[in-house]
Amino acid sequence: MSNENPKLSWKQAFLNTEGPGTTAEFLSLFIKGVLMGIANIIPGVSGGTIALITGIYNELLEAIRSFSLNTVRHLLHFEIKQAIATLHMRFLVTIFVGLGVSILSIAHIMQFLFTNYEEQTWALFFGLVLASILVMGIKTKNWMGSGGINFVVGTLFAYYFVGLIPVSTPETWWFILIAGAIAICTMILPGLSGSFFLLIIGKYEYIIGALKQPFLPENLVIIAIFGMGCIVGIVSFSRVLSVLLENYENATMAFLTGIMCGSLRKIWPWKEVLEKKMIHGKLKIISEQNILPQNFDEGFYLAIVLVVVGFVLVLLMEKIASRKSD
Repeated sequence: MSNENPKLSWKQAFLNTEGPGTTAEFLSLFIKGVLMGIANIIPGVSGGTIALITGIYNELLEAIRSFSLNTVRHLLHFEIKQAIATLHMRFLVTIFVGLGVSILSIAHIMQFLFTNYEEQTWALFFGLVLASILVMGIKTKNWMGSGGINFVVGTLFAYYFVGLIPVSTPETWWFILIAGAIAICTMILPGLSGSFFLLIIGKYEYIIGALKQPFLPENLVIIAIFGMGCIVGIVSFSRVLSVLLENYENATMAFLTGIMCGSLRKIWPWKEVLEKKMIHGKLKIISEQNILPQNFDEGFYLAIVLVVVGFVLVLLMEKIASRKSD
């Protein structure tokens, strides 16, 4: 059916788009969206990593790329149904509903877990990412050539990035726009966290504070500018990443694997806090260093078990994803 059809109904516009076709597929994609949402609100963990782990990374990029000039043209002519028909709307709606649910509800659970069981929570994520590196490594070829070089570059880049110390930055509209564009790009890159990027540039509390009271006029302006930056960033960057995966898949996958490897520096469960700072009435960690476990107690053994659990979960998800693709 042509997107130019003026008689296109709302139901046709939505149902004819790419996305889950059965209830089971919807629930599966919804849960993956929830997991991505959890990852994106934790500084140091990436929603892109979860997308890779769960086997929907390429689909996610394709869905984002579906927002095209044709979509914009329909929107400018107020042809909303035709604009919807150009998008992978069923996929995007399912993912974003999952993201929204996790941000509004599960975020509080994650905050509780990090407050009371920090080592064990990081241990689970450590196991997830460790297995993801193994899975990605097996899929990557030519390790003795460009693959190995890109892996090292990605590892060093991520290792340096996650070790940066938060700084103070301006609150002008242009900086918020740029922050949104870069933050959303890091959110879809495995191993790099958008929320951690905001923390580094001193805008994590600023943006979160605006989201907590979104209906205040000044906060609406902040959210609108940041959101515009996110749209520009994700639409443009997803195209760049898709082109790289299409034309330089092995080198790109090796680089992404390296990014996940370097991010292990941030996810290591055992840490020593070096500096804290009171930001907007809340005590925030400014810098920390990784250490070896100090106490071999019940908490340590539980953390080890959770590393194994996270590792096995990824291998099981990869096995299920491989069966579906056969």
